[in-house]
Amino acid sequence: MIEVTTKDNCLVCTLKDVLDETTRLNISAAQLHNKKIQLVGSNIKSWNTDFVVTLFNALKDVPKENLSYSHLPEGMEQLLRLAFQAPHHEPTNPRPKLPFLDSVGEGGIRFCRCVKKGCGFIHDCLSAWGRQLTGKAVYRSKDFWMILADCGPKSILIVSLISFMVGLILAFVGAIQLKTFGAQIYVASLVTIGMTRIMGAVMTGVIMAGRTGASYAATIGTMQVNEELDALQTMGISRTDFLVLPRMNALLLAMPILILLADFMGILGGCFVCVSFWDIPLSEYIKYTVNSFYMNHFLVGVFHGIVFGWIIALCGCYFGVHCGRNADSVGAATTKAVVYSIVWMIVTTGLLTVVFQWLGV
Repeated sequence: MIEVTTKDNCLVCTLKDVLDETTRLNISAAQLHNKKIQLVGSNIKSWNTDFVVTLFNALKDVPKENLSYSHLPEGMEQLLRLAFQAPHHEPTNPRPKLPFLDSVGEGGIRFCRCVKKGCGFIHDCLSAWGRQLTGKAVYRSKDFWMILADCGPKSILIVSLISFMVGLILAFVGAIQLKTFGAQIYVASLVTIGMTRIMGAVMTGVIMAGRTGASYAATIGTMQVNEELDALQTMGISRTDFLVLPRMNALLLAMPILILLADFMGILGGCFVCVSFWDIPLSEYIKYTVNSFYMNHFLVGVFHGIVFGWIIALCGCYFGVHCGRNADSVGAATTKAVVYSIVWMIVTTGLLTVVFQWLGV
């Protein structure tokens, strides 16, 4: 049983012959208010951790400085002190509402800090590339090949499937419109130009952002939680060289090949629609496809893919390196990596489209 007595404005909890986990501590909130509590052990022959949990749940709202222990078993006292070491409830201090100009200024400062941090990370990545060219970068080649296998061959199936469906959709939509003019034969040209110039690169980029970029952020973020990044820094190994550089190299190498595959599968999807549903001869589809295939369109798509690969690798590795140290932070870093990768790819696509249009490419 547990006896609770009051002495000199101090609650004295006497623990006698501690029972099993069904024991409950019955102390009202009024008794705990602004009083010091002394836990006194008396004839404690056996105890278990369930009883310690019972005590903690009953006294969790008491500040640790108001608790004292007397004649408790050594193990019980250590567990109780450890349990009450950290506050049970995080202090809630609502941020004061700032005036409009102050909030705008604070937002501007945060934005500048984020830009500075991002530019610093890009500078570190470019420096790592420079060290690689001079043979001074520190990373394992087997890591590069493993990462390349993950973002290359293992992505073939999903990229092929999505690209085939995109080509199929382009052919359906284009044929419905061109049929009104009796020009559905030009669906082959539409699908070929659309896939090779931009759609193949964009769809591949979106797929790789959701698959590989999220993987980069989750992997490096988990290493941050496990303090492996701190271990690398302690050993004097550059995190950018060891973790970021092989991932960037692997994705930059895999993207052009995946885009070539996406272009082919998209054209194949258009061919399936035209031959199966619009009664266009296969030979005519191939003829118009070949006539519409221009090397500048293909190179523009490959260039988009290389830029997208760099963006995906940067976003994934950046949010992984700057991840917090708990599971929620890893999830948030993974989400941010995918979202920011897709957003920056769309923004970059718009800018590159304007530039190439201005250059006449």
